[in-house]
Formats: sequence, structure tokens, C-alpha cells
Amino acid sequence: MEYTNLKKSGKTFITGALCCMVVLMSVAFNEYRYNKFDTIDVQRINIVEPDGTVKMVITNVSQFPNGKGEINGRVVNEERKKRAGVLFFNEDGIECGGFIYDGQKDENGHSAGLSLTYDQYDGDQVMQLMTTDYKKGDKRRVASSLVFQDRGVNETQEGLQEIMNELQQIEDRSQRRAKYKEYMEKGMIGATPRIMLGKTGSENNGLFLFGDNGQPRAMFYVDKENNVKLEVFDDEGNVTNTWPEKK
Repeated sequence: MEYTNLKKSGKTFITGALCCMVVLMSVAFNEYRYNKFDTIDVQRINIVEPDGTVKMVITNVSQFPNGKGEINGRVVNEERKKRAGVLFFNEDGIECGGFIYDGQKDENGHSAGLSLTYDQYDGDQVMQLMTTDYKKGDKRRVASSLVFQDRGVNETQEGLQEIMNELQQIEDRSQRRAKYKEYMEKGMIGATPRIMLGKTGSENNGLFLFGDNGQPRAMFYVDKENNVKLEVFDDEGNVTNTWPEKK
């Protein structure tokens, strides 16, 4: 009798173990199976690494990260306007660029824009592909450009946010400008344009080069009257050479 009960218990154990193995294999198969969908409606997608590090955020306007939330242990920019788009993060979990866009009508006209940026490591943007379209009444202004600029060598995203918060608390404009200049000279804030290719707000289409002080040094463009121009500037921004030569 004892042998019979032991035999039955052994069969029951083996049967239970086999069932558990089947369930585990089924779960594992489903976990790593590729799923295909025709259409997905979703407000936000976070692309993450196996360790949980966020590498990309694809989002609508309402779920765009700003405020006091954190991504990868870093506080999100509270002042940033919510827009639909994509944010990129590097291997250290630091935001390193993004793609955003918007556009809407109002009672006076419309406004629209698109921006693709790449950031300096732990800093702000050093490359930007941008277009803006503003219409007010019967006047419309459209500008599109690819811009490269230098950032401060000591700039950090968290430090930049702290500095901006500090500057906002300074009510006196002259003191605020002086403090901004102080931080800029320390390489902790500020951007210096170096190359711009595209259409300016004054409707000049061309290539625009700037010195390390941000002053224009050379421009080769077609103006809104369809005239081709080449201009060279000194360090102070004064025109030194032109083509065609001015008569």
C-alpha cells in the first residue's frame, strides 16, 4: 500500500513538474515573440535599454516631459514648452537632442515650426535644422535654416537651468546682463553662431559665416530682389569687401 501511494505521488509530482515546464516555456516564448500590428494608438512610447535607461521618448503634446518629473534620474526642463515629437538620450542617460514640431491657427493668422537638434555632451544644441512660419493679418514670414553654433566649454544642462533660474530672479536689467556676461565668459552659458545655411527673416537665401565672437565674417547669398551678393566683414562687423563692387 505504501509503495502504491508513493508511486502515485511520484507520478503526480512528475505530471505537475511537466505542466510547470510547459507553462514556463509558453511564457518565455510569448515574452520574446515579435508582435506585429497594423495600427497602434498610443500617447507616448519610452524606448529603454535592458537596465531601464531611457534612450528615446516618442510623445504627443500632453505627455511631453517637462515640469518636475525625472528621466534617468535627472530633472526635466520645467520651462520647456510641450510639443509633439521625439527626444534622444545618450548612453549616460543625458538628453542629447530631439525632433519637435507644432502649428496652429489663431484669430490673427497662424504659427508653425519644426526643429531637429543635436546637443553638445551634457549641454544645449550645437546643430539645429529649423523652420518657422508666422502669419499675422496679411503679412507672412517664413524662415528655414541649418545652423551650427559653439557652446560654452563648461556648460552643463543642470548648471544651465540653475543659472537661468538665478537670472530670472534679478529684476534690474543691467545687473542681469552683467551676470549673464560673467557666466558666459566662464563658458557656463551662451551660444555663438558659426555657420548658417538657409533663408533669413529678411528673405536672404545663402551661406552665412560667423567669427568666434559671433560677429558675421562672410555672407554669400541671393537677396529678395534676386541679386547675388558676396560680403566680407572685419571683427567689428563692418563690411570690408563686396561683390559685385558697389558703384
